[in-house]
Amino acid sequence: MLHVVAGLSTGHKIGLAVVGAVFIVFALSMSFLAPRRWPDFPGKNGMGPFVIACFVLFAGMLSAVYFFGKESEAKAGEPPTAHASPEAGTTINVTESEWKVQLPTLGTLKEGNYTFQVHNAGKVPHNFAIQGPKIAANDVTPTIAPGGNATLKVALVAGKYTVYCAIPGHKQLGMVAQLSVG
Repeated sequence: MLHVVAGLSTGHKIGLAVVGAVFIVFALSMSFLAPRRWPDFPGKNGMGPFVIACFVLFAGMLSAVYFFGKESEAKAGEPPTAHASPEAGTTINVTESEWKVQLPTLGTLKEGNYTFQVHNAGKVPHNFAIQGPKIAANDVTPTIAPGGNATLKVALVAGKYTVYCAIPGHKQLGMVAQLSVG
């Protein structure tokens, strides 16, 4: 649960917190305050409005989770691009699914050109990005549909690299792995 909350924007966290606080205040006031003021609460005439208020708040909570829990869409006009190296080099097969990046068992890699063959075995779209020494910020595959594949070619020099899904929130949910070169 903490990973899910960490992947949300500040505005989404505030929205979920406000709706959650309203629900908690309603539940506590109906449980403790209303019966003190009106001993027969909700009474014979108050049950209908009470049930309607409960359903409205429940629908509000579901709506808040749906709207505030969604990840932000990538900005239009800024599609990720794949960086192409002159030579393909060594191929590394990568499998992505919810919420992990699976690399084959690799020791320390040698410097050189690498081709990452990425398969999305998950049920939601993913992409594959690499970050490290002398890697351009746009070294990321296009978004990969469930069941789809993509290729990323990069030249790796000595150092530590992080590979991850660059779709907002996915890295925070655990779609990240480490590589060592040199």
